[in-house]
Amino acid sequence: MEPAVQPIESKLHSKQSGWRRASDTPSLPEVHQSMHVPKKAGFFRKLLAFVGPGYLVAVGYMDPGNWATDLAGGSQFGYALLSVILISNLMAILLQALAGRLGIVTGRDLAQACRDHYSKPVAMGLWLLCELAIAACDLAEVIGAAIALDLLFGIPLIYGVILTALDVLLVLLLQKRGFRYIEAIVISLIALITFCFVMEIIFSRPEVQALFAGFIPTTEIVTNPNMLYIALGILGATVMPHNLYLHSSIVQTRKIEPTIEGKRAAIRFSTIDSTVALMLALFVNAAILILSAAAFHTSGHQEVAEIQDAYQLLGPLLGTGAASILFGVALLASGQNSTLTGTLAGQIVMEGFLNIRLTPWLRRLITRLIAIVPAVIVIGIYGESGATDLLVLSQVILSLQLSFAVIPLVKFTSSRKKMGELVAPKWMIVLSWIVAVIIAGLNAYLLYGTLFR
Repeated sequence: MEPAVQPIESKLHSKQSGWRRASDTPSLPEVHQSMHVPKKAGFFRKLLAFVGPGYLVAVGYMDPGNWATDLAGGSQFGYALLSVILISNLMAILLQALAGRLGIVTGRDLAQACRDHYSKPVAMGLWLLCELAIAACDLAEVIGAAIALDLLFGIPLIYGVILTALDVLLVLLLQKRGFRYIEAIVISLIALITFCFVMEIIFSRPEVQALFAGFIPTTEIVTNPNMLYIALGILGATVMPHNLYLHSSIVQTRKIEPTIEGKRAAIRFSTIDSTVALMLALFVNAAILILSAAAFHTSGHQEVAEIQDAYQLLGPLLGTGAASILFGVALLASGQNSTLTGTLAGQIVMEGFLNIRLTPWLRRLITRLIAIVPAVIVIGIYGESGATDLLVLSQVILSLQLSFAVIPLVKFTSSRKKMGELVAPKWMIVLSWIVAVIIAGLNAYLLYGTLFR
């Protein structure tokens, strides 16, 4: 009789907990709770066990899609838009903390939570929008990696785009070896990107006083239409919608105590992990703008917005060919890193919304083809300028989809019925709704400006 009773108990429990159905298949089941967290260890040892997911999330905040807006902002307006990078990064820290909280408390990722809460047509609509955003993000990564291969090795863009499909093999190899290997590769590539930009800043010798002044917001950002447009582009390109789905899932790779105190501790360590990682992403994004301001704005090259132009000019302007090489290496590492997290996000979204599982290589191949086909066609017809236009288009698509991920996330984590006593604190809820409204408004304005500018 027990098998007949258990589903009824699960349904009753799920209704009492604010969810319509009991959580069924865990998110990323092949690695769910696969990583041990020591119970009696000290603070730093426990923190080390939680380090990893935040860095996978941080990858999305330093992908090639951000580079063009940061380069344009630095070359045209010097250090003035550093404040925008700082504000957008603080927004990202808040939203990613909510995503981690959702996954730890409910045992659901954001896609599963949406499937449970909304009607089937609404959930399907959210799924389609999210798949479009992942394809757009993948497109930016494909083009970024292809541009880096062209700059470093002279491989034509169209062949570079095709070569990026081979990363399917890398993803398969890493997934077979365990989730910690994926985290280790991602953290290593982030370290490489960080090193490259530390050296770039040393080479460019920025004006320190003006640099720190750039982190203070000014009214000119709002009153100058051109500055406002680029500022909105930076904001729109910073918070990635698929990262919210990704983070709510991969925090569940840690095997934590299923108690209130155990979950509370996991939230604390997960938030520290993502906050530190996103501060590193802040450094990378700020470094791109600082490099552009120091190398281009001060030398009269104020129209540099394309990655290829920046690469060609850096060596002569800074007096060392290493500056261009480091820039290209960082771009290649950025594009390659983003493909790893894009694979996981695609798997999480499809399985969460549709409850359908595909083998990782097939899921990756599908998303790669969706990105590669339009890239090959546009580059074949329009050349390098077409690649830059595609980068801009990918950011517009991401901006359009963002609110459809942010608003459900804030709604769920604000609900005591769904989150119980681990609901987000009131100050966090208020700030989150303010950020959600700001993001929706700014992205709508950015979309309008991009289409009708």
